[in-house]
Amino acid sequence: MSSTNSPAEKYSGFTTEERAAMKEHAQEQKNTAARRGASKAEKEAAAEQDVLAKIAEMPDADRVLAERIHEIVKAAAPGLAPKLWYGMPAYARDGKVVCHFQSAEKFKSRYATLGFSDQAALDDGAMWPTTFALKELTAADEQLVSALVKKAVG
Repeated sequence: MSSTNSPAEKYSGFTTEERAAMKEHAQEQKNTAARRGASKAEKEAAAEQDVLAKIAEMPDADRVLAERIHEIVKAAAPGLAPKLWYGMPAYARDGKVVCHFQSAEKFKSRYATLGFSDQAALDDGAMWPTTFALKELTAADEQLVSALVKKAVG
């Protein structure tokens, strides 16, 4: 028998950050279930407050980016509903996430990201980007994000 470790033997489980994201997702599901009796407007308002509270908790650099992304998405695609998704601000259509903001701090990355799901209509040939690194947002970057979000919702 070989003494080299197979990839399965090297697997040490989920990272601390991954476990935290899963716990946040479970809590999000509980919060959603607890709001079942509320009106649609009340649910949407509560979900947006959850997103704004999560943004407010972020370190300054991530918070500034997340606040601006939130404003851009709301202006470019008012039909998308803010919600938390694995502890990240996300924007959904009919309950399905179209795009989300991931802070650099979330998984100890060197930059934040704006990601788009397969629900986003960004198709461009056989290959196209779905995640964008963010270190800052210039006026030109903001215009690009707005255009991407508008394209994503069709």
